Amino acid sequence: MKKQIVLIASLVAGVVAAVLTRFYLAAKDAEIAEIKASYKARFGEMWVLCYKADTPSGATLSRSDFELKLVPEIGMRGQALTQDDVADIVGRKTLTMHKRRDVVFWSDIEGGDPSVKGLSADIKRQMRAVSINCTGAASVSSMVKPNDHVDVIGTFDFEGAVGKKNFVTCTILQNVLVLATGNETAKTHGRNLGLSSGYSTVTLEVTPREAEMLAFAEQIKGRLVLTLRNRNDTSFEKELPKVDFEKIRAEIEELNLQRQQQRLSSGH
Repeated sequence: MKKQIVLIASLVAGVVAAVLTRFYLAAKDAEIAEIKASYKARFGEMWVLCYKADTPSGATLSRSDFELKLVPEIGMRGQALTQDDVADIVGRKTLTMHKRRDVVFWSDIEGGDPSVKGLSADIKRQMRAVSINCTGAASVSSMVKPNDHVDVIGTFDFEGAVGKKNFVTCTILQNVLVLATGNETAKTHGRNLGLSSGYSTVTLEVTPREAEMLAFAEQIKGRLVLTLRNRNDTSFEKELPKVDFEKIRAEIEELNLQRQQQRLSSGH
């Protein structure tokens, strides 16, 4: 009899504990829901784009790189990208590396927000925009467009000791971001994936020292030519030589042999 009473008391205590636990959890759930509702009312919520996987700096973006994430609206509106912005960033590059589930911000995308007026918003801090005269063949038949990366080559003529012209060509800058071609920027380029129309100037993003070099190069009437790089090519050539006629005559045969060997080794 005593054992039955103990067993019944244990069962009753267990039921009471279960009921109290349920009430406690329900109260906590209600409290959490109330906090969430208050938080939502105060800060708002919005769905934004985030990176689906770890993404390196300089990566060319595609639609499959993103997924959606629910975040507080405060501090995000106008800064974070939404699903409506995907078409504006496909084919553009990241400026920094990102972890999976990081929110995508306009400040992290090459070219910035196309809705922001003016070119100054697109220029990274401590950099400068400078325009150079560059038309036709000098800009790869006007196929260079905003957000491309180019090398800048200059050809200069100097008077020799007996008044004879001495032409010298050298690579001035490598892997430079194109901010604009003529009046067209990454923002105005928009969804147009065709070739850029004709233009007479190209605007580059450079450091202050590089801007001085380009200004001097044009001041002494040097001819500047752009060479277009692959989107994913961030290589840098060290100690590129200055080229004159004697250099070409001495090395042209060797350079051609090297190019043929590279073609054979690559199977092209």
